[in-house]
Amino acid sequence: MIVTVTPNPALDLTYPIDALHPGETHRVTEGSARAGGKGVNVARVLHGQGIPVHAILTAGGATGAQVVADLEYSGVPHEAVAVGSPTRRTIAVVERTDGTTTLLSESGAVLSDDERARLRSTVENSLPVASCLVISGSLPAGFPPEEVAALVATSRSRDIPVIVDTSGPALLAAAAAGADLLKPNAFELAEATGEDDLAAGTRTLLDLGAGTVLVSLGEDGMLAARPGSAWTRAVLPRILRGNPTGAGDAGVAAAAMLLAGGSPSSAELLRAATSWSAAAVLMPLAGEISPTHRELAAEVALHSYPDSQERP
Repeated sequence: MIVTVTPNPALDLTYPIDALHPGETHRVTEGSARAGGKGVNVARVLHGQGIPVHAILTAGGATGAQVVADLEYSGVPHEAVAVGSPTRRTIAVVERTDGTTTLLSESGAVLSDDERARLRSTVENSLPVASCLVISGSLPAGFPPEEVAALVATSRSRDIPVIVDTSGPALLAAAAAGADLLKPNAFELAEATGEDDLAAGTRTLLDLGAGTVLVSLGEDGMLAARPGSAWTRAVLPRILRGNPTGAGDAGVAAAAMLLAGGSPSSAELLRAATSWSAAAVLMPLAGEISPTHRELAAEVALHSYPDSQERP
């Protein structure tokens, strides 16, 4: 069973409109509200594909109750750690014409020491049945990078592969703790490492101790890098228009599926992660992928770089 951890979930509000005009009033006739946050999206994708998953998250206030109710309605197996502060909200405004998405994301409330300890205990109690641990999303105040590193170390001590998809100092802490796979996007990579060069930033995470770095590059595909071996880049030769929210989470779900089953090659990781990410763009809401992901996987082009010093 794949276990996902979302320390800072959200109630995701999505509004499709024809076009966004800053400073003007937009009347919307439809919208959606559902449980969100990166780890929740990963769990939803896996559940939709029939892969056993257990989502662990925090939940507080009226928005937290809505998040839990939505997970119960959708059937995603979950465990919510009750916290005192309300769960945050995100608002995605998606333009129908070209899929341009404007995201407003609340930061999330502070976790107390007791709440953080209960979350950590809940995760540790799930590890005996875990085939892969996924820690995803932003971290709320009161959840320091050391907590991520500790969860990585505990999981690895039990031979359970760990994927971390976060940003900032927590990404560096996860690398130093030996996370099996890190999944930043290009902006998060540069922000965390201080390196504007893609290859230099990737090498920083590998040198710290990450097993694999999978960098999502938007329309430019994905890069997979491992220490001491060729780096590989995947590109889908056509651009898909839609809602990109949650595309990276779908890629993480694909990687978790493969890591839970063994030791996939870079090519296998890239083909699955790229096609699932692309298939997520075709769906109106985060946490879903189009059935066309199998056809998309066949379209993915792979390019290897024998010398990791070469710019991908």
